[in-house]
Amino acid sequence: MAATSNEPKSSSERTAHREEQGSATWELYLRRRSLIQQFLRSSLSLRYLQKQQDKVHLLKRCSFYLDIEPKYVNVRDRNHVLHRTEILQLIDRERLQRMRKVGKTQTQIQLLLLTELLEQLQQGWEELNFYVEVCDMVTFFSQWDAIRQKLSKLTGFMETLLSLEFPGKICAKHSLVSHADLRGTRPPSIRLSLYTKMPVVFDRSESFALKNWARLKWFTENQESHLEQCELSFKLLTFGLEVGLGRTHQVSSNSCIVPDLKPGRSYEFTIRRSPEETLVFDEWRDTIILTTRTAEDLQSSTCAPEG
Repeated sequence: MAATSNEPKSSSERTAHREEQGSATWELYLRRRSLIQQFLRSSLSLRYLQKQQDKVHLLKRCSFYLDIEPKYVNVRDRNHVLHRTEILQLIDRERLQRMRKVGKTQTQIQLLLLTELLEQLQQGWEELNFYVEVCDMVTFFSQWDAIRQKLSKLTGFMETLLSLEFPGKICAKHSLVSHADLRGTRPPSIRLSLYTKMPVVFDRSESFALKNWARLKWFTENQESHLEQCELSFKLLTFGLEVGLGRTHQVSSNSCIVPDLKPGRSYEFTIRRSPEETLVFDEWRDTIILTTRTAEDLQSSTCAPEG
């Protein structure tokens, strides 16, 4: 039976073993570091973050409305004849107002959560990038558990962000339609949800002011072919004790001439969609400031420069 050698390893063997261990550790570090880099370049890339920021920025400027389904129901009249009736004509106005408040609260919470999630994702990108670009291997390994937890959290944040980018449903605890209005017709199953309309913005290249009038033009960011009625407001920007009166016009086109302005003064113009019965949230307004010209301005602009 051969005897087992208990002699200590040689110096060269110990060196080779340490080099083997060091090489394996280095390869593991490179693999884990590459994994994080790939995550930051693809799933949580700067391009992705910018795209999400643009989406949320646009969403904050949108108008939110209640979507009520079905749009029409059949209701019997006093002679028991069925008539196709718009659902909004049957909904109790006080109950509708309560649901609009619910929709507003839900929208505000949604926008707040989206903002917080974006901040968490941006902060997470910076933390992970610090680990792979600044920290040495020893520090990287010592923080590996924290890095893995951060990866898991960020992935969850991204999934939540995706689910919040679209308005959701609204639960109505009570019927919105009075049974008395149905005259024996079976109450409809009403479904409520939220939807958005793109913001209305001024066309700054086509909006201008002359001596005592201004021309305003606007459009929606998705270039709607048929623009709904809009509300154009404007006021004189004052200084000192001067009082500036404002006016509001309902406009059905995408442009408007505003007359009777004071020469050489600045006016603030604001555009928004006209409020509707189902509107729940509409806080953003596009604003432009135009300054009317004086007689001297007009005269100097018509004079050719001396050669």
